[in-house]
Amino acid sequence: MRNKRNWTAAILIALPLLFLVGCMEYGKVDQGRVIALDKEKRTVTLIQDVKSEPNNPDYSNLPPHIYTLPTDPHEMGSEPKVGMRMKLDTRNKQIVIFDQATQNFKTINYTLIDQKENVAKDDPLVYDAAAGTAKKFPAVDRDKKTISIYSGRQKILTTFSLPDEYFALPEITWDAGDEVRIYYLQPGKAHRFMNISKTDIFKK
Repeated sequence: MRNKRNWTAAILIALPLLFLVGCMEYGKVDQGRVIALDKEKRTVTLIQDVKSEPNNPDYSNLPPHIYTLPTDPHEMGSEPKVGMRMKLDTRNKQIVIFDQATQNFKTINYTLIDQKENVAKDDPLVYDAAAGTAKKFPAVDRDKKTISIYSGRQKILTTFSLPDEYFALPEITWDAGDEVRIYYLQPGKAHRFMNISKTDIFKK
């Protein structure tokens, strides 16, 4: 009889817990390229990758998604790099950027000067073996009116020219922001933040 009472008490205690677990909602995942980071407000802004295909991303979803970053350091990955380059289309000689002024995408035609393909990350063209570090890209030469971009994902090093007005823009215009993955329980509030670019799972 005593054992029966103990089992009954255990079931009564467990039922609310089971009900609570059953009512809990699963979180959601968002992934994209970082275009803004506010360190004071601890917010990150990204352009969502609508395909989530590592070798063929599609950053075309507007408006940008803004998240507050996790306060728990164990849930926070490496600080992301900011960049406005959404796409480097070498076939059509176009570069797509996120234009902060209009809060929209802008496709810019460029004049090709030089292009190298199948360039690995340790290629001397993009890597300084003596210093043990990658060379700095994008490389903007305002005197020669050229921009050199290296895409590790595409394994392409390309140099092109643009009209003069584009050289007044900051260098992050031509850079690719880090790819990040966010797990959230509430919209706009990151529960877990992962910088995929820094872990080398995702190549820019």
